[in-house]
Amino acid sequence: MERKILAAANAEKQKYFLEPEFRKLPEGIQEEVRVICVLLAQKLNCTFLMGFDETGGLYFETVRREDDFDFDEIGAGLEISALRREKKELLRALELWYAVYFMEEGQEIKERLLKEENPAGRAGKNG
Repeated sequence: MERKILAAANAEKQKYFLEPEFRKLPEGIQEEVRVICVLLAQKLNCTFLMGFDETGGLYFETVRREDDFDFDEIGAGLEISALRREKKELLRALELWYAVYFMEEGQEIKERLLKEENPAGRAGKNG
């Protein structure tokens, strides 16, 4: 499995992109992802990418213009660290959602969650 881009924003062109296969995400979460990408792209004056790595973990990437010699790599790293702290719950939920719907282990996770929701011996809605 290779890395998959979830979303990206470009400050210079003022463009935003959400990978079509991720449009199944709830609209509120899509909006939060959009805000994160656009704000960081503008703040860092770069193209900001958000995606999933081979293990299902979120990764963030900044791509500067070739002629931007003033790009602050350290500042970008600090902004990404702050994002990870401030949006920890959202990012964890995205990783879980990705694991369930896109990774081979997802079927096992779905089954385990369903068992936790309705353990054996517990009456269902009509029971």
